[in-house]
Formats: sequence, structure tokens, C-alpha cells
Amino acid sequence: MNDRVILHSDANCFYAAVEMLLNRELQGKAVAVCGSEDDRHGIVLAKSEKAKRMGVKTGQANWEARQACPGLICVPPHYEQYNRFSMLLRNIYRRYTDLVEPYGMDECWLDVTGSDKIHGNGTQIAEDIRQTVKDELGITVSIGVSFSKILAKLGSDMKKPDAITVLDTEHWRERVWQLPVSDLLFVGPRTAKKLMDRNVLTIGDLAHTDPQYLRSWFGKNGIDLWITANGEDRYRIKPDGYEEPIKSVGHGITCNADLHSEDEVWKVILDLSQDIGHRLRCYGLSARGVRVCVRDNELGYEIAQAQLSYPSQSPLEIAQAARLLFNQRYRWLKPVRAITVTGINLVSSTQSIQIDMFGDMEKRMRRQKLDDCIDAIRGRFGNQAIIPAALLGDLHMPKDDRHLVHMPSMMYS
Repeated sequence: MNDRVILHSDANCFYAAVEMLLNRELQGKAVAVCGSEDDRHGIVLAKSEKAKRMGVKTGQANWEARQACPGLICVPPHYEQYNRFSMLLRNIYRRYTDLVEPYGMDECWLDVTGSDKIHGNGTQIAEDIRQTVKDELGITVSIGVSFSKILAKLGSDMKKPDAITVLDTEHWRERVWQLPVSDLLFVGPRTAKKLMDRNVLTIGDLAHTDPQYLRSWFGKNGIDLWITANGEDRYRIKPDGYEEPIKSVGHGITCNADLHSEDEVWKVILDLSQDIGHRLRCYGLSARGVRVCVRDNELGYEIAQAQLSYPSQSPLEIAQAARLLFNQRYRWLKPVRAITVTGINLVSSTQSIQIDMFGDMEKRMRRQKLDDCIDAIRGRFGNQAIIPAALLGDLHMPKDDRHLVHMPSMMYS
């Protein structure tokens, strides 16, 4: 599949770039887009190039960013504008191909393999896109050009801002294999640490590691990492309009203050589960399991999952299972900063279930009717029309709708 031509286009400092475009007084200044700006525990969601050079980092608390960059201008997020510019970007990409796959609001893969007779080779198309985005939208993009999705994304990260990087079949190894293994997509902090503990420090080291060793360390994912490090690519670009089958329904949030007690965590889990239950109903699905991901205030994380006794759409049942997982696995070495709850192993809500003599099915049916009624009331009068009493007061959750932005899924093969 090395005859493919894949682009990965990444809008530079996207949120901050849009803010500076909408407010000319911000241009050329150190700007950070921050959630919950009224709360000193708000965090940086994005930063301008100047702020980045001054040491501002995404995920920093606002006060930490101001310490790193005196005079930093903090602005609240405007997601409706980011969505609008994201759509405008994709409209430009679709002039060259209908194989456009979003990866978040600011990134897209494009398969332009069949576009050369009209628009030129991959590098020419990338240059045309780069200049068109700058001229029409007033923002810049960095584009990676390669024969695989993974390498194209790696290329777009190698030179920023407003740049094009080509990783072709002949020269990609000499440029990529020297990079830290953590630069490779799908190599997160924990995977990188395990690899480095075994003296696998670069992408080249990973490519030359015996794949059976990698399998013993990471299971099937280890083989996938080896294949990726060697420049092979099983991933295709989703065609425009493709809808991937729903495999899980989750909701996560970064809190605007660290959570220090199980009660604070429970309220966040319960609030997140309200949305999960509603979306499961909309999709006509039930969850047979629950997964919880918890990040502490130093960005370490813990993931756990478990099966439910019965397939469920109930926010309370999902929340209770998530709380049990949290209490079993989280050791409170550090405060909690972010939580994600996900309903997994989905089945049709009309599927028959096997009951047992120990379960109180009558109580579950009453609960289901109550949940249906609550969902109907919220549908007519809004999500806050009826809520659990436990969710009254300050939940340390942002009020700027940051948590309502659902990002596109990853890849399909």
C-alpha cells in the first residue's frame, strides 16, 4: 500500500488562532484559551505560538501559565466559532478528495492518491491547501505528506507552524527512526515508559525489536506498534459521510478544581452518567459493561472496566458501577483532575436478557420507567429541568460547555 498518497493537515494553535482572527487586538500577542476563567483552577486549553515559546503548556492551570508568561492574555473558549472554522477547513479539503477523515476539530487525514491528474502530486496538493487556508481563512496549517496515515501525522508534527514535511518511501527511515518512541501515535506515557525501561528509546529501536517480545509485553497491540514503526499501514481513510458503528458511549471531563474526596468524585461520575444514559436511549442501545479512566493532577492515569449484571441504560446503575470501580482501583496518591465514564460492550436495548432468581427485576423495571420519564422531561424542558439532588451545588465541573464537544473517533482498518 506504499503507492498511496496521504496528507495529514493540522491547524496550528487552532483555538488561539481563531480567537486572534476574531479579535485583531490579540494578534502577535501571548494568548491562551482557558476554561473556567473565573476560577483560579481553570486550565489552558490552547495557546498561541508566542505563549508556547514563553513556556505555556496545554493542561496547565491558569495561574501556572501566568507565572510562566507574565502578561499572558487569557480568553474563554468559543466552541461555536471553532466548529465553524473546522467545517470551513474540511470544505477546502473536499475540493481535492472526498476521502477526508477528521481527527478532532483541528486535524484531518486526506487520501489524495487519485487526485494527481487534476491537482498534481501530494506535495503540490499540500502546498496548494496550505496557501488556500491562509488566504481564505486567515489561519495556518502544517501538513505531513506520506504513504501512511501514521507517518503523515508524524510529518505534520515535525515542522510547525505553516509548513510541509514529506516522508517518502525512500527517505522516511532516516528522518523518523531517530525520533523518540513517544512521538509515535498510539504510544502513550505508560507504553513509552515500558519501552524505555526495556531500552527501546527511539522509533528505530522499536522497529528493530523482535515482534514476539513486543507481543509478550503488550499483546496484539505490540505487533501493531512494530508494524507501524516499520512503515506499514493497515489504516484506510474513512470516506466522507461514513458513520462508524457505535462501539461505546462515553463522557469525560477535566474538572476546574482538583477532587480530593470520594464524594466529590461520585458527583462527577453521576453527572457524566446522566449524559451516557440519555445517549444510549437515543441510539437504542444498552451497555453490558462500564469503563472508568481517572487522571490525577500530574496527568498520570488509571483505567478499569467491569461487566454489569444486566445490559443497562440506567444512569444510576452505570454511575454505581463506575463508582465501585473507582473505589477499588484508585489509591488517592494524588488528587483527581479528570474522569471519563464509558458504557462498553453495547447491545440492542430490545435484546432479550436472561434473568436470575437473585435479581429484583420488578425494581429494575420501575427504575427504567422512572428514567424514561426523566428523559422525556429533559427532552421538553432542558437537561437541568430535573436532576438528582446530589448534583446541586458546585461539582467542580466547567460551565463553559467544554464537556459537550464530542470528538470524532480514531481509525478503522
